[in-house]
Amino acid sequence: MALKQKLLFLYTASPSLESGTGAWAVYDGTGKETHTTGDSSQPPYRSVLEAMKDGWRVIHIPQILPLQPGLELTTSYLRFEYVLEKMEEA
Repeated sequence: MALKQKLLFLYTASPSLESGTGAWAVYDGTGKETHTTGDSSQPPYRSVLEAMKDGWRVIHIPQILPLQPGLELTTSYLRFEYVLEKMEEA
């Protein structure tokens, strides 16, 4: 039985693992589920810590960079991206 990788991207409001999820994406390498952008109005987990308690492993944490003076109120990319993985049977 082969294990396949699932990836979960969680974008949070702050760098805290307990911070609320604002955006997310799921990529299922097992082929069991198919996800698309905007296919759910509720995140799969309320926080990174909640996902970890369900067996997801954190493989990337966001780099915390200071804001540049004058750009504090500028919108840009989502700053706090966590990448998690889970290995499951295909």
